[in-house]
Amino acid sequence: MKFPGKRKTKHYFPVTDSGRIPFDPDFSERGSVYIVGLDQLIVDIEANVTFEFLDKYKIAKGESMVLDDAIVEEIYRELKIEKAIVGEYAGGAIGNTLHNFSVLSDSRSVALGAISKNISVGDYAFKYICTTNSFVDFSFLKPVEGPMGRALCLLTPDRERSFLIGKGIMNELSPDYIPEEVIKSSSLVLVSAYSLRDENSSMYKANLKACEYAKKYNVPVVLSLGTSSLISSKREFFIDFIKENVSLCAMNEEEAQALVGETDPLLACEKVLEYTDMVLLTVGPRGLYVAAYSDEDFKRETKDLIHSKSLPEYNKYEYSRAILKADAKAPFKIYTHINPYMGGPGLIKNTNGAGDAALSALLHDIASNTYHRQVSPNSPKHNTRYLTYSSIHQVSKYCNRASFEVLKQNSPRLIKGLPNREESLEDAYWDK
Repeated sequence: MKFPGKRKTKHYFPVTDSGRIPFDPDFSERGSVYIVGLDQLIVDIEANVTFEFLDKYKIAKGESMVLDDAIVEEIYRELKIEKAIVGEYAGGAIGNTLHNFSVLSDSRSVALGAISKNISVGDYAFKYICTTNSFVDFSFLKPVEGPMGRALCLLTPDRERSFLIGKGIMNELSPDYIPEEVIKSSSLVLVSAYSLRDENSSMYKANLKACEYAKKYNVPVVLSLGTSSLISSKREFFIDFIKENVSLCAMNEEEAQALVGETDPLLACEKVLEYTDMVLLTVGPRGLYVAAYSDEDFKRETKDLIHSKSLPEYNKYEYSRAILKADAKAPFKIYTHINPYMGGPGLIKNTNGAGDAALSALLHDIASNTYHRQVSPNSPKHNTRYLTYSSIHQVSKYCNRASFEVLKQNSPRLIKGLPNREESLEDAYWDK
């Protein structure tokens, strides 16, 4: 497994301290570290449209809508005729995150979902598999008769994204296709609010089964929130679900407001931490926030400037690592904020997938902690049971960097890993 972020190896495996190990040995046989994600397998189809186009089909700008497959096909054909389609990619929030995780870590991730039973060269299922990183394991997918789901991502001139979902077979994953042993040995289980939309669907029941196994074996559950309208319509349901099942919640500021009724990002993080152990909150051109719990016995004060916003000295202990609240003797909340990497790209073609990239970086850090605990259980890095390998400050930098990589391209997924040596860092940094 590659370790998160591009830092010098001495930051991970210093060999000058007693009990620590060098970075060079091959640990590949010391156990498999992987994550599991439940997804509505879909193909993302991106197209440039006018505001009049949205009005024509009564599409709510900036929202995600589920429509009949026949209507989605009609819209798709019109976009084809108008040559408005920018690209067709393997998609889905969880699918994007699993792909990105495997790109960043060079490690396995397991996808659980439904896929077309009969796959032909050139069809959507074929394209989905071909354009997904080879470390994403499709061995446990449920084969189903029928077409894959489609998500039309419609980009208006203001670069706002509106989504139309044609379901196909995307909700056909059933509880009997949730492998208990796979969940048991995983670093974490990733689920999406989209998969919890319909409480009568087999996909919903499959998610509950996965969460049941995760709770049984103390595996953290990560929830990626969906569109804000979905959260608003089922607010109490999602709060209860998070309280009962979730260790880490990822969202943007609109979804945070829908969940806890707070527009200020720091105060939103504070409220969400009443329901879960860790929060990733993206705020578009203002960067992102990471909030979590630490323990009074293991807190580390920042060496950077201390800032006050809606919470005084909110980043004072941002050099601390995240801990599950239940694992802390004296838990307290910690926060960090980071502005966009390098100020953000000069030209943002498309924001689709940026949040998924940020989340994948955070999941990589969590999985790396599991990996390091396996190969070096006596390391000082494990003087208590941490959730992350790095401090939340370092995690935010990594999330920010991965998000930037997606923002500067025109694909919702990472095309390649991050560079070994950042151009923004002077040569003297690497020579120390």
